[in-house]
Amino acid sequence: MSHYAIPLPGLKDLPQAAARFDELAAGHTLIAFWGGMGFGKTTFIKALARRWGVVDTVTSPTFSIVNEYRTRAGGRVYHMDFYRLSSIEEALDLGLDDYLHEPGARVLMEWPSVVEPLLPAERLDVTLRVDDRGQRTLHLDL
Repeated sequence: MSHYAIPLPGLKDLPQAAARFDELAAGHTLIAFWGGMGFGKTTFIKALARRWGVVDTVTSPTFSIVNEYRTRAGGRVYHMDFYRLSSIEEALDLGLDDYLHEPGARVLMEWPSVVEPLLPAERLDVTLRVDDRGQRTLHLDL
């Protein structure tokens, strides 16, 4: 297993960071993003969705819980935010199992801790960290 760190110095650098991430994470369809409030999970996911050809406006699913996007090629991307959920049952009621097993779909999750027991082992866990100078870095192990 190799560890990779992708610096996220600023908004202007997000397309390049998303391209590097896409190269490293090729083939992963379930990606769980870990990191504190305001660490940049949604902002990075917006850049990644653009990289994947999402044509819809990418917004935070904090209140909707799940946002569905279409790519130019007709693919589906599901962006989930489980911050407001308090139980696995709530996630199951939202149809999480269906999203996780939809052929060809990509699933991006923020705040996955509440649903972690339901997640398959073959997911990619990504951690966003912010150092004491405010510099953000994306970490992944492949």
